[in-house]
Amino acid sequence: MKIAFLADPLSSFKTYKDSTYAMMVEAAKRGHTVYAFEQKDMALDSGVVYANAAEITITGDSHDWYRAAPAQETNLGEFDAIIQRKDPPFDMEYIYGTYLLELAEKQGAKVFNKPSAIRDHNEKLSIAQFSQFTSPTLVTADEARIRAFQKHHGDIILKPLDGMGGAGVFRVTADGMNLGSIIETLTYNGARTIMVQRYIPEIVKGDKRILVIAGKPVPYSLARIPQNGEVRGNLAAGGVGVAQPLTERDYEIANTLGPILAARGLLLVGLDVIGDCLTEVNVTSPTCFQEITQQTGFQVAAMFIDAVEAAVQAQ
Repeated sequence: MKIAFLADPLSSFKTYKDSTYAMMVEAAKRGHTVYAFEQKDMALDSGVVYANAAEITITGDSHDWYRAAPAQETNLGEFDAIIQRKDPPFDMEYIYGTYLLELAEKQGAKVFNKPSAIRDHNEKLSIAQFSQFTSPTLVTADEARIRAFQKHHGDIILKPLDGMGGAGVFRVTADGMNLGSIIETLTYNGARTIMVQRYIPEIVKGDKRILVIAGKPVPYSLARIPQNGEVRGNLAAGGVGVAQPLTERDYEIANTLGPILAARGLLLVGLDVIGDCLTEVNVTSPTCFQEITQQTGFQVAAMFIDAVEAAVQAQ
């Protein structure tokens, strides 16, 4: 197959941990031809979506890890599969990219995850569809509501709806210290909607990333454990990742959400779970493939490419 990856610049990849790199290596190992392009490389011309895509050869060298042939303008419908791996920020450029990919689907392109499904699933707000698994949650820009929520629950977490990697996450304890300043900062003085949740003490044991591929969970999560007094377990915020078998509750959450999300066109999802509570549904570019494989031996990238091959054959 010809598999194209819409990703960030290849030169920015940290190959020892990058999940997109693991996908590319597995695809190439199976004899698939791997291509790469960036969002800025796409164009709509006379009703057809093109991209300046380069064929990629994986060298096996951790530093100089790829060779790229000269990019060629290619109708996206000519690829057997397009893997959407562009990282947030989920801004208007990102949304424009999903529109172009959606048009490419009408040309015959098979895009994973489905562009409209990515657009429809805000990674924070999507948990509201599965409230049986969540901690008490408030979404608002209203200061009075936030203050009332904090007074009722005492210990809370506040975060933006468009953040990633733990950016902009604040904890306020029962004394309410700095609550007003944090509300002003996150809501832009009431102009921006944010999420507020009751603090989940089990965060000290890790923020678990559960990968769900084609509706089925990978049997291990990566618990991202906060360090040095941090409340954030995100690897980007200094958390340490520890792979561990899924718990009974993890399976309950993953097996409930998995088939629903897969039916919506989300081939790969990263569920974030703290304790027994679902906190996020990651659909843009879920990570942790390599950490789980390195610590457990379970071949996450192989499971993913299996799912891509099966999805292409089924369409």
